[in-house]
Amino acid sequence: MPSISHRGEQMPPSPIRKLVPYAEQAKQKGIKVYHLNIGQPDIVTPKAVLDAVRNMKMTVLEYSHSAGFESYRKKLCEYYKRFDIELTPNEVIVTTGGSEAILFAMMACLDPGDEIIIPEPFYANYNGFAVASQVTIKPISSHIEDGFSLPPIEDFEKNITDRTKAIMICNPNNPTGYLYSAEEMNVLKELCLKHNLFLFSDEAYREFCYDGHQHISAMNLEGLENNVILMDTISKRYSACGGRIGAFITKNKAVYDAAMKFAQARLSPPSFAQIAGEAAVDLPADYFEEVKAEYLKRRNVLVERLNKIPGVFCPNPGGAFYAMAKLPVESAEDFCKWLLESFSYNNQTVMMAPASGFYATPGLGKNEVRFAYVLNTDDINHAMDCLEKALEEYNK
Repeated sequence: MPSISHRGEQMPPSPIRKLVPYAEQAKQKGIKVYHLNIGQPDIVTPKAVLDAVRNMKMTVLEYSHSAGFESYRKKLCEYYKRFDIELTPNEVIVTTGGSEAILFAMMACLDPGDEIIIPEPFYANYNGFAVASQVTIKPISSHIEDGFSLPPIEDFEKNITDRTKAIMICNPNNPTGYLYSAEEMNVLKELCLKHNLFLFSDEAYREFCYDGHQHISAMNLEGLENNVILMDTISKRYSACGGRIGAFITKNKAVYDAAMKFAQARLSPPSFAQIAGEAAVDLPADYFEEVKAEYLKRRNVLVERLNKIPGVFCPNPGGAFYAMAKLPVESAEDFCKWLLESFSYNNQTVMMAPASGFYATPGLGKNEVRFAYVLNTDDINHAMDCLEKALEEYNK
């Protein structure tokens, strides 16, 4: 029988989804599972966004331009201008989700065997995109004890080689919720200029910043314009994960032209979701205030409840809708499986994402988990009741 590719063997499973069979088995037993493992919000997708698709006037569902509908790219330029990011439609490629934007960035800017530095823990699918692109991730560890702040510049410097081509960040961060400060963003800017590196910036959670802190986009870093590739998505911003529409943005003409060839090879992004994305730009300004207030309320409940459980530590995240916590267990993965296979409290249990899958360095994150606070506060409280009881029972 023919064998699969080496790349296929290397492709990592999703730490977010790989426990799904255990959750399905729990549900088949009649147990309610609180899904805090995946960033699928329960926030209703805005009606105006869905109505735009329902009321579209298309009579033929045709290809769009490979860069996306020009009308949508113009709307995106309006959106980014609100954040002092000046763009033209010819600096934007609409992608099939933020995932494709990340893949385009890696494939347009790095050759097989080249290296990209990423602070860990990081969004687990970066590993998969790196395998698909045949590039090597060089992780720089951040730590739960200091809330996952940017590692010291010395840690970056000692990992830069002649194969290093880019640094990648997610800001605010998935999985930690950490929000990079202006000072940290400027450290990255100087590092990229000094070593002539690209800065890939995944800004999927831009609107969700808390406690009066402001988001600093990589596109706002003066003097770094030709080094920055911004990767974005409508998935989390408008609770439209199934739309699969993102954006690849750069002012570097050579990079843009290279990415366009990859865009042409996949023909065009989905038409229906571009219509939805275009309508989303025109949502009233208070839309994000309401959504952000809801996530803030959920964050506060989750973090407070976690830190009251004996042996649990959870730093307060500054953005996005994720939090990482250290649990009093030896293996978070074994514990998460046990929760679904063998435990219930009031016929309920909770599903979390073991954090080791968000690290590239073997052995890190073994007793950590990621929470996505995408459920309402009542559900979060019930989930924390389950977790507290589960830890008591598990550690007997």
